[in-house]
Amino acid sequence: MSRTSGKETEASGTAEQLQRESGTAEQLQRKRERDLKDLLEWFQQNDKLPKEIEPLLLRRFYQCMFGDLVETQNLIEVNYALRNRHPHLFIKRDPLDADSKRTFDYADILPLPGLTPDKCKVSLYCFREFEATKMHHTEDTRAFFMVSDCRFAMPDDPENPEILSEGEVQIFDMKGTTMRHISRLTISTLRAYIKFLQLAYPVRLRAIHMINCPSYLDRIVSVVKPFISEEVFKLIRFHTVSVETLYEFVPRKMLPEEYGGDAGSLETLRTQTQKALVEHRDYLMDPRHWVVEKPEKRNGSSWRFFK
Repeated sequence: MSRTSGKETEASGTAEQLQRESGTAEQLQRKRERDLKDLLEWFQQNDKLPKEIEPLLLRRFYQCMFGDLVETQNLIEVNYALRNRHPHLFIKRDPLDADSKRTFDYADILPLPGLTPDKCKVSLYCFREFEATKMHHTEDTRAFFMVSDCRFAMPDDPENPEILSEGEVQIFDMKGTTMRHISRLTISTLRAYIKFLQLAYPVRLRAIHMINCPSYLDRIVSVVKPFISEEVFKLIRFHTVSVETLYEFVPRKMLPEEYGGDAGSLETLRTQTQKALVEHRDYLMDPRHWVVEKPEKRNGSSWRFFK
């Protein structure tokens, strides 16, 4: 066989392969659209769920369970069951109220722009002020979930809005953390927070990075470890020497300038996050998206949760 004919055969094979892959992609797209339609109908008819769900959030549940409909349905039911079991964390909330302002004044809860090379979304949590008395664990946890719910209703990468993250990476900056902060943890809130992350989060937790760890890290870990499953604990990486070790896992272009990155300043990211919260305030406070009515109240006229 001549070199020319070999190239032709190779080109033909490549074209056939691309055609097969294109056909498979189209089939997967049709299946996804069909499954999401079925999921929405199931959601709307399910007495264990609220009346409405943001389409993008529904997609996240589906993707989190790799397109398995039964597993997706189970995850959704667990999510809303836990939300309604702890309404003070997930439902009775307002991003503009005094509690939220107090949290955002002393701490940053920031989704970082873009996705990692393996399509993970990264979020950063750090203190702005270090005085332990400013910490109010339950209200701070409520703010965390507000930011998460806001983000889950928005594209992960505005430049590629159809691409959803395939995992979650969390960065906790331990700078300024003292045992006085740890003493202000509320055990019931900590249990609810960790249980929700482990059992009900609509994205898969891929890694947790603890940076600027203090010398008494072992004492902090001893407090929270009993509440964390072994599977999740294995995802935690402690950066005890330098923040530069974080760059092996998170591209610098995604990190704030204060962490040696190129994603803009903390102030800029903070402003963007607060703007998103304000724009989604009605959604975050709308009981139709979060509250599961008791059966006797499902008569079309009884949304009294905030009345």
